[in-house]
Amino acid sequence: MSSETPRAGDLLVRAGAVVFLVGAVATLATVAPLFLGADPLPPAAYFVCMLMGVGFLVSGAGVLRSIAEQRRQARGTADSAA
Repeated sequence: MSSETPRAGDLLVRAGAVVFLVGAVATLATVAPLFLGADPLPPAAYFVCMLMGVGFLVSGAGVLRSIAEQRRQARGTADSAA
């Protein structure tokens, strides 16, 4: 475990990574039957594949939130130093 304190946006980045991985596994599972000559999976499986994009957006929102928090902190230290 890290002794570093969690920052704003860290939870969003981690959650986005998990959602992205679920979508990636679903994508592999839905594409595999097409290459193996088996029957394709039902349409619901293809909708789960869209979680890759959702996870990417959630992680991106976490990164932007972290950037905004760091800018706020930098402005605060610059204002107090002046």
